[in-house]
Amino acid sequence: MTSSSNTSSLKEAAEIKLSNRSISGKKVANLRREGIMPVHLYGGDSGPLSLQGDSVEINKLLPRVGLNIPVSVVVEDGEAGEICFVREVQRHPLTQDILHVDFLRVDVKSKITASVPIEVIGDSPAVRLLGGTLIQNMQSINVEALPLNVPEKITVDITSIEDFETAIHISDISVEGDISITNPSDALVARVAPPRIELEPVSDEVSEDSEGEAEGEQDGETDSEQQEAQED
Repeated sequence: MTSSSNTSSLKEAAEIKLSNRSISGKKVANLRREGIMPVHLYGGDSGPLSLQGDSVEINKLLPRVGLNIPVSVVVEDGEAGEICFVREVQRHPLTQDILHVDFLRVDVKSKITASVPIEVIGDSPAVRLLGGTLIQNMQSINVEALPLNVPEKITVDITSIEDFETAIHISDISVEGDISITNPSDALVARVAPPRIELEPVSDEVSEDSEGEAEGEQDGETDSEQQEAQED
């Protein structure tokens, strides 16, 4: 059994323009109040940079790229951006507002390992006809690829799950291009669980009535036997 799957990747990296940041420590809170987001850029052969950018633009960017889509980070008036990935996003513990973003530089000519989200498509007969429940054991798949070839998502078709014994494993998923899946081949991706059948409990009243009827029948039989013995 082979699951039909496709990969979706971006040919060009998304872009964000940032500027150098001289403010650090507690004073960074003032930047946030002005709509400026503190950013840290590190990795590769170059040294780390303390940067800042427009909070609105960064908030728009993050949902688009997640942690697996490359971003071209342009600093100040730089002619060419550096290819990076979002490595960490710090949020306020109560409001969940974004406080800080870390970008990691990567070499576009060297393969990296990235986590790619799974998108489930199709209609499983085990769900539609047998009343089962789809269980998605994995939400993402680890792949090895060049930074600009990392898929945006991997779609997995579940129409092949026809019964409760059938499941989709990593070995059933194929990806296009020079991309390798690094998860164990026997890792379970998705299956369908059978519906739960609940037995209705027998009430105490029903049990007592049944016992009473049984005792009544036994008493009746005893009385009849005694009457027949007297007549004899």
